[in-house]
Amino acid sequence: MNNVDLRMGTLTGTILSISMTINLQNLLETAVLAAIGASISFFVSLVWKKLYRKNDRNP
Repeated sequence: MNNVDLRMGTLTGTILSISMTINLQNLLETAVLAAIGASISFFVSLVWKKLYRKNDRNP
């Protein structure tokens, strides 16, 4: 057995053991929360950018 076989076996075993503990509901919930968090972060950065530009124009 060479090093590549050992790594592939370890990686496959890890992926299979994780996939058995994660169900579809948890995966969907995580995806939805990530999308909400990314959207909020994007809009907050737009607001900060707008406020910075507004304050930058007025000395």
